[in-house]
Amino acid sequence: VSDASGCSMIALLHTGAAKFPQNLISRARQAASLLLPAGVLKGFSSIVSRKLASHGFGASMAAMSSFPPQRYHYFLVLDFEATCDKPQIHPQEIIEFPILKLNGRTMEIESTFHMYVQPVVHPQLTPFCTELTGIIQGMVDGQPSLQQVLERVDEWMAKEGLLDPSVKSIFVTCGDWDLKVMLPGQCQYLGLPVADYFKQWINLKKAYSFAMGSWPKNGLLDMNKGLNLQHIGRPHSGIDDCKNIANIMKTLAHRGFIFKQTSKPF
Repeated sequence: VSDASGCSMIALLHTGAAKFPQNLISRARQAASLLLPAGVLKGFSSIVSRKLASHGFGASMAAMSSFPPQRYHYFLVLDFEATCDKPQIHPQEIIEFPILKLNGRTMEIESTFHMYVQPVVHPQLTPFCTELTGIIQGMVDGQPSLQQVLERVDEWMAKEGLLDPSVKSIFVTCGDWDLKVMLPGQCQYLGLPVADYFKQWINLKKAYSFAMGSWPKNGLLDMNKGLNLQHIGRPHSGIDDCKNIANIMKTLAHRGFIFKQTSKPF
């Protein structure tokens, strides 16, 4: 510190706070508390937090240290909606394809992939399907085919750095149906390959049961109730279900839960 106001220290940390290891920032803050007036110290804390956020940390230092580190850099939250009726139609086809990219360090949403898909075997949605999912005919008419959507998913994965071998990511679903039954079944029917990154996932129901000691029979509704969380959006909307999954994961992570793969290798 070159003067009583501590301006040199703040300027230094303002220009390079993100380059400092966490332990050095902590020591600097402790030293500053002894040397700087309270108002200047508050500004110092604000600067460090802003610099960390601007470099992709996405959370304050307090939030970063409030739960243990996860095993994955990113969680890819996915929840399909598909053609359906009573009795069930076959084959079912994916009509909503949402993914949320969740930062494994902050448990905050960093990016979203969301597309509707044109069904080809049963192109006309049933009234039951629309009532359940909220997806009307006009939302799928003229949309890309599943093959085209899968190509765009791959482009999004590459753009987000998720195909880098050094980046650990894993899909998260509410149940095993999405990636064990729905996607591989439709891809097999259409003669499409299934990318390797879709072949391992975390079933949130299993993770919740490990963390809370009870099985959520009613899925997201039971998990939100068990964690005293408000349900987000419309049930059976794919993108809203993804937001609920992300919120449940964040809550469990803040309680100290470490997420692990639950699917068996293909």
